[in-house]
Amino acid sequence: MLIAVPNLLDATAVASVRALIDAAQWVDGNVTSGHQSALAKRNMQLPEDAPEARQAGQIILDALGKSPMFIAAALPLKIFPPLFNSYAGGQAFGVHVDNAVRIQAGTGFRVRSDLSITVFLEDPESYDGGELTIETNFGVQQVKLPAGHAVLYPSSSLHRVEPITSGRRVASFFWLQSMVRDDAARQMLFDLDSSIQALAAELGHDNGQVIRLTGLYHNLLRRWADA
Repeated sequence: MLIAVPNLLDATAVASVRALIDAAQWVDGNVTSGHQSALAKRNMQLPEDAPEARQAGQIILDALGKSPMFIAAALPLKIFPPLFNSYAGGQAFGVHVDNAVRIQAGTGFRVRSDLSITVFLEDPESYDGGELTIETNFGVQQVKLPAGHAVLYPSSSLHRVEPITSGRRVASFFWLQSMVRDDAARQMLFDLDSSIQALAAELGHDNGQVIRLTGLYHNLLRRWADA
């Protein structure tokens, strides 16, 4: 399951996030790395407890809550507070798998990382390299989206950030625990929901087949979800 969420943040929200994080103090990106990641990771990051990161993260969380596509695709139960990273001057993040459980520093809050999220915060024309490269069942996928767009992908997948050869790549990244743990089940629910919405737009929400399919969706969600 690899799904792009276009225009998660509009231009005003992107500008607000960048104004906050660009004025903050950045540190070595390995402050949040596990052992495996630390061997592959070369970037800069905002500390989790930086007030600028928390304010910027709240803008992103607010946008996620208003995105029907994100909610349908992710079926979120818990979301780790957004983090922020920066790559420049040849920096990269080699092949790795995200930690299965993420714990927020200084708190008891933890999430099982079912899905990873990257929100791009720099126009792709302003830097070379820096593609998010994800190994999927259908081959290697490279993602480099406009500022304000996001991508969801399984945290269990092998992935990397390609070296930056010019410019600077800035993004937010974080993880979520879905109500539906199984990636294949979550994909089927998303496909079914997308089809229902398309049929409802054509036939109306009161159409008998639309109602039957909507019932099927909710009964499958009831079977598979932990809430």
